[in-house]
Amino acid sequence: MKHFLHIWDDEHCIKLLNNCYQAVPDKGKLIIAEAVLDITDDSDWIGSGKVVDALMLNLSPGGRERTQKQWNELLKAAGFSLSQIVGRKGTSTKIIEAIKS
Repeated sequence: MKHFLHIWDDEHCIKLLNNCYQAVPDKGKLIIAEAVLDITDDSDWIGSGKVVDALMLNLSPGGRERTQKQWNELLKAAGFSLSQIVGRKGTSTKIIEAIKS
């Protein structure tokens, strides 16, 4: 999935991820391309990440950009384990790899 889950609140994301869980074979992978907010003090994205998050709330009530911790919690709630997040430093969009637990 690409740039899709950020328009939904957590409850709806978990429902969508549960559907993916049912479709993915045992030990299968789910690949997601979404923004992963870096909220560390040395991040260039901390200010703009808040702006993007505010825009998401205005465009889609409940929508949000998420941190790595928040992605991990969503995936875990749907039965996946976060395997890895990869992407270039300085870009918000990352590839999130989750494994069906």
